[in-house]
Amino acid sequence: MGRVTDLAHALRRAVRGEVDFGPAARALTTMDASNYRRVPLGVVAPRDAEDTAEALRVCREAGVPVVPRGGGTSIAGQATGTGVVLDLTRHMNRLVSVDPGARTAVVQPGLVLDALRAAVAPYGLTFGPDPSTRSRCTLGGMIGNNACGAHSVAWGTTADNVRALEVRTYGGTAHRIGTGWEGAPAGLRELVTGHLSVLRTGMPPAFSRRISGYALDALLPERGPELARAFCGGEGTLGVVTEAELRLVEVPAARVLAVLGYADESAAAEAAAGLLPHGPLTVEGMARDLVRGARAAELLPRGGAWLFVEVGGADAGAAQASAGRLVRAADALDATVIADPGGQRALWRIREDAAGTATRMPDGSEAWPGWEDCAVPPERLGGYLKEFRALLAAHGLRGTPYGHFGEGCIHVRIDFDLVRPAGVARFRAFSEELADLVVAHGGSLSGEHGDGQARAELLPRMYGPEVVRLFGAYKDVWDPAGGMNPGMLVRPLPLDAGLRFGVLPAARSVPVAFGYRDDGGDFGAAVRRCVGVAKCRADAPGPDVMCPSYRVTGEERHSTRGRARLLHEMLAGEVVTGGWRSPEVRGALDLCLGCKGCRSDCPVGVDMATYKAEFLHHHWAGRVRPAAHYSMGGLPDWLRLVSRAGLGPLVNAVGRTPGLAALARRVAGVTPERDLPRLARVPFSKGFGEAGDGAGGPEVVLWPDTFTEYLAPEVGTAAVRVLRDAGLAVRLPDGPVCCGLTYVSTGRLDRARTVLRRTLDVVGPVLDSGAPVVVLEPSCAAALRTDLPDLLGDDPRAARLAAAVRTFAGALEECAPGWRPPRLDRAVVGQTHCHQHAVLGDAAERRLRERAGLVGELSAGCCGLAGNFGFERGAGRYAVSVACAEERLLPAVREAGPSAAVLADGFSCRTQLAQLADRGGRPGLHTAQLLAEGLDRAAAESGTGPG
Repeated sequence: MGRVTDLAHALRRAVRGEVDFGPAARALTTMDASNYRRVPLGVVAPRDAEDTAEALRVCREAGVPVVPRGGGTSIAGQATGTGVVLDLTRHMNRLVSVDPGARTAVVQPGLVLDALRAAVAPYGLTFGPDPSTRSRCTLGGMIGNNACGAHSVAWGTTADNVRALEVRTYGGTAHRIGTGWEGAPAGLRELVTGHLSVLRTGMPPAFSRRISGYALDALLPERGPELARAFCGGEGTLGVVTEAELRLVEVPAARVLAVLGYADESAAAEAAAGLLPHGPLTVEGMARDLVRGARAAELLPRGGAWLFVEVGGADAGAAQASAGRLVRAADALDATVIADPGGQRALWRIREDAAGTATRMPDGSEAWPGWEDCAVPPERLGGYLKEFRALLAAHGLRGTPYGHFGEGCIHVRIDFDLVRPAGVARFRAFSEELADLVVAHGGSLSGEHGDGQARAELLPRMYGPEVVRLFGAYKDVWDPAGGMNPGMLVRPLPLDAGLRFGVLPAARSVPVAFGYRDDGGDFGAAVRRCVGVAKCRADAPGPDVMCPSYRVTGEERHSTRGRARLLHEMLAGEVVTGGWRSPEVRGALDLCLGCKGCRSDCPVGVDMATYKAEFLHHHWAGRVRPAAHYSMGGLPDWLRLVSRAGLGPLVNAVGRTPGLAALARRVAGVTPERDLPRLARVPFSKGFGEAGDGAGGPEVVLWPDTFTEYLAPEVGTAAVRVLRDAGLAVRLPDGPVCCGLTYVSTGRLDRARTVLRRTLDVVGPVLDSGAPVVVLEPSCAAALRTDLPDLLGDDPRAARLAAAVRTFAGALEECAPGWRPPRLDRAVVGQTHCHQHAVLGDAAERRLRERAGLVGELSAGCCGLAGNFGFERGAGRYAVSVACAEERLLPAVREAGPSAAVLADGFSCRTQLAQLADRGGRPGLHTAQLLAEGLDRAAAESGTGPG
């Protein structure tokens, strides 16, 4: 331990960036996106090349290995290590310069690919290689793995697009390499000169996706030699890239996407090579097994597998003509040609999400990488896939291939059993046989993601012993002390050593409150869902909600992946040793908003909001909780008590009196920046009872959620007005009900179960009637759909109530299909509620707005208030809450014209907008309120009065 402490002190003295040897930092970097786990000593985030050199010098003097790490999306284990991890994303992430005339850019290694692409897009340029992880993978990582992506058919691999590299080796020595021997380490030229015959005749035939091993044939004299190209794909075993000069390519003025349908993936694979003479930009393939969701299926043409083929042109007409020629030559079952950029994005998302979708079999069972990206020459892909399928069957395994069919590169996740010894033995046997199959087809064990630990052991089968010995000598020239990422590529670790699954507790041995129905009741399996794809680390706002706290803080521990990693290590108990009382896990979950965005946006369905509630349930068991857990967590109880006692006016008066309000906030654990919400004078259900339930057609039950009941009854009144206008008979449950949301979000799960069982007793007659239950508050509807059946899986009424829940728009569409909403013909702005996005979907809401003449797109994301989150004192929650609102919601509202209506169906969203008026927020309306206003206006104009 003293040696590790001395190393940490030495690094802190030498390095200006962060040096963290704490359990949280180590836990966050035990894994990448592979099957492997290695526990580092600590993490260093250098500020620049000099800092990097100092870290490498200190580590070499201490004899401690180093692994450089970018986005941590490597699939073969090469971004993990047992020494010091260099996190190059925190500071070394700048775009240094762009030269549009020369079509070059100089970047630091931690720059995310999409950030570079966005910066050079105004010049009509891009960086050609574009893996599906481009929104979070770094250029340093792409250089390390020689990454490719969908457009390498046209623009090549990363190595094809690198002009020069600045490198620091183990010990800190600087090298600048490009073409020619300048900058080469001592002994490299002599090594190449002494082995020219091996390099010319011993290397297997090259094809575009031969990524495995080192590209030593790039060092032949007739090639330049190309030192930078040979360094690419080194997987951090040679040195650390501190700066790179990259080639940029011109983006076609117009692009058209043709999606071609085939009977199966073998038919699609056999067709792919025949499309290459037409000059496509991409030829991607996937099978039906990877298409999840009715919407995705509707977008695709007929077939059991598809080729996604993109073509470009000088203008739209030229691109359309190219697409037409290609479709006529394709001999496909069916085809769809899309010129609209929005339509293209929707289709591309189906293909890109396969990287996460493939981690689950259609029956929900798990599948893993290991043979994620092997490649064969494209003309041999069809035959290879048939033999690959046969090999899977022979071993009793399943997997669905997809990937870069135009270059013969296949991605596949396979349902290996990587926990039990027999399953691990099968993994090894299959790997050895598949390696032989790939080599028999003239292929490469890695076609994109590098060899790492997963395939390096098998490189002699592809290259033979003489070339592999030369690989070792090449590494030794660059890294004579062997400190750079040892165990990868040469002198490798066994492919079945250090698997990450073995450290978890036995299945279902961890007592939990939620049911985890999709994970067999096993919390370990739920946490294991995170495979490190890291979509949660995407910086650029898109159509997703996930992960708002990461986008605000930029810290790995505040990403969905980071939190899942910490929970994994909590269960393992080696690095994070506090169990459910772990301060590291609690610290990471403190800024989880519980937005549920990951539930839908994470390709593998990690549900961090549920995991957080589970953790808080155990973390505070038997202990005094934070005040906010009792005040805001118990809000339904408090509001019901205040209302029955007639204390609403007194509570509101306290909230308006500065001194008393400050005291109340402190006692309740509310942050001082927040105003306390005002209680309604008359609860919604009382006003509803006075007005009567009306009469009419089909009956619906309106759910009087806590927020509508006590804080915003005007929303409930407006909903009743609209539902009755639609010809529906509206009734309320026969007693107080609650979805349990506030108890769940604060981890008071025993109390949540009690409240929910009481609710089920009240709504029993509703369930027997079969009437739909209309829930106006999206977070409450989501809780009833998901948390209720997961907490009370033993009560059949829970599933029945969950199935009966409808959103306001969904109920109108289903129960009153002939009703015509008032024409409002008005612009709207706002945000789709994050729980609505994650659990309920917003298709019915979109259709309702369109029918009402409401024009404009609501933004994605989270408002940042997120129930109690933005009200709670401490942990930086208020600052994060405001920053989340500033990401998309507030800018959209500020940019909207004054006549635009601000739509916000969630009480939290409306509260956030009102309380951030100084930042451009303004009052928001529930959709029901906007429609009710339209009905009243139409009635007033016609002289008929409210209906």
